[in-house]
Amino acid sequence: MARLTLEQAKEILAKHTTEEHLFTHAAAVSAAMERMAEHFCGDAAHWAAIGWLHDVDYEKYPDEHCRHVREMLVPEGVDEADIRAIISHGYGITTEEYEPESDTERSLFAVDELTGIIHAYARMRPEGLDGMEVKSLKKKFKDKRFAAGCSREIITRGIEKLGMEPGEVMRLTIEGMQRHQGELGF
Repeated sequence: MARLTLEQAKEILAKHTTEEHLFTHAAAVSAAMERMAEHFCGDAAHWAAIGWLHDVDYEKYPDEHCRHVREMLVPEGVDEADIRAIISHGYGITTEEYEPESDTERSLFAVDELTGIIHAYARMRPEGLDGMEVKSLKKKFKDKRFAAGCSREIITRGIEKLGMEPGEVMRLTIEGMQRHQGELGF
């Protein structure tokens, strides 16, 4: 099969997901992945598609997340490398199948939870994502009570896997999300 497209990712996710917040999260991760791809000189549209589809099995199998990705995506003709990238974002959390190795995989691992913190912070700001600065986001990141469901430990592990400064990954993720504010409800 040809590389996964965002249009295909949206069609596939819609077959397995009904909860609106999961589509918003898909859009946020897709936006962040698009920006990370640009940073790594990758295929931004392809990375965005992987980001959109990364939680394809979450609604149906929340306690077995990432363990049903293959059975859902093989019949759709999704490439094995893309399936691997999606499964790898659960490494050490819900599965031990694939450790994130490529820039795509490590980026997905890092930005997945980070988008949740950024989204929560934007929701409490009158200006939403506009003008959000890394410095202020870092303060929210340090407050464990803020967006408590977003694991700082997983985000930190992901950023370490990328070998980047936390502020740089935060900046890129904010920029990606800012570009897609409409899809994110801002």
